Amino acid sequence: MLKIPHVPVLPSEIKETFSSIKEGYIVDCTVGYGGHSELILSSNPNIKMICIDQDEEALAFSKKRLAPYQTRVIFAKGRFSSVIKEFADYDIRGILADIGVSSLQLDKMSRGFSFESETLDMRMDPAQPLDAYTVVNHYSKQELEEIFKVYGEVREYKKLADFIVKRREEKKFDSAKELSTFIAKHLYAHKIHPATLAFQAIRIEVNNELGELKNLLDSIKNLKLSKCLVAIISFHSLEDRIVKQTFREWSKRCICPPEVMRCTCGNNHQLGKTVTKKPIIPTGEEIAQNSRSRSSKLRIFQTK
Repeated sequence: MLKIPHVPVLPSEIKETFSSIKEGYIVDCTVGYGGHSELILSSNPNIKMICIDQDEEALAFSKKRLAPYQTRVIFAKGRFSSVIKEFADYDIRGILADIGVSSLQLDKMSRGFSFESETLDMRMDPAQPLDAYTVVNHYSKQELEEIFKVYGEVREYKKLADFIVKRREEKKFDSAKELSTFIAKHLYAHKIHPATLAFQAIRIEVNNELGELKNLLDSIKNLKLSKCLVAIISFHSLEDRIVKQTFREWSKRCICPPEVMRCTCGNNHQLGKTVTKKPIIPTGEEIAQNSRSRSSKLRIFQTK
């Protein structure tokens, strides 16, 4: 029997979100361990899935997990923002994207995401050239300040960048464990590990996570899908802000500049409507059972 080491976040909410779809394809842009896809497939006997992931290891696991539904699943490797375009001619009725690092990547020490890892990697796709070692040991002080400030929202971003640059002049950082220990000695954080936000910033930079999210949303818009549910799960404020603002733009009928006195755009640019005025968050019960779900937020959009 295949051992399932991961519990998907907001499982009941995702199951309910797509329960009204009775046919066609649902795209799981970040299949990971296949938890969400299995929920959807088992609940909707006529639904087919397109499962995408840039991590070969994740795809291999999901192919085994979803083997009972193999006639209803298509697997595709690559970045979701570009791969989804390959299925433009399919009858896509739903799109799900669980943004961020997966439990598979967090838990496997060799991937370099964990504070205790002996490597410094953090690549979601191990085949890509940029890794955390390069960012930490070769980015300029100004570049480190920028990613810590923007991607990690680290309060003492200048101080942290300065400490890292001075330390690597003596000896480069060789592991995530070494880096997290170093950060913990120089920064204080209430309730969370002092390296949490810095690691988040480095990971986002390595994988271009915010750029990929924006590209995915642009790809979805350009597909011009009819009556399609778009569900995005984010895990920090930067991602959630992008999703919220994009859904707001998609809901606008008029796209004229604010200074224009009278509408000249035709007032018919609305792509659909936002289903969730506020993000759906996990219940206290779910957080107690799965602590990694605590920061997750689900926003849903329905195309017209």
